[in-house]
Amino acid sequence: MLEWPAEDLRSTVTDYIRSRQTFTSVRDKPADLTLTVKGWLKMRSSSNYHYSLRLESTLGPSEKPPIKSYLVEKETVGSSVRWITASDQSPIAEAVQAALDDLLTQIEADHLLYRKESS
Repeated sequence: MLEWPAEDLRSTVTDYIRSRQTFTSVRDKPADLTLTVKGWLKMRSSSNYHYSLRLESTLGPSEKPPIKSYLVEKETVGSSVRWITASDQSPIAEAVQAALDDLLTQIEADHLLYRKESS
């Protein structure tokens, strides 16, 4: 019932990381470091819809095992009408933004782990 195409997540993550400027460059092709992000959006209903967002990420040199893994989880409450109006799209977008903020904050805190790999 709820569609969340992988391409939407991919473009959101890529655009966010590019705008945050955590990395020198961001692209969908092999690079010195590869960030993999897998996302899940779950929905449950009571009087209002509740959404759970989970991002699992790994970062490390291309073609090698990742250096570190990251996990971010966020929850949000939508309206009683699912995905028809901005009343649900906005809370989900805010949860994605908060999850990406947390993810990149964690990665930035670990920057010394990756500096030597990209040199």
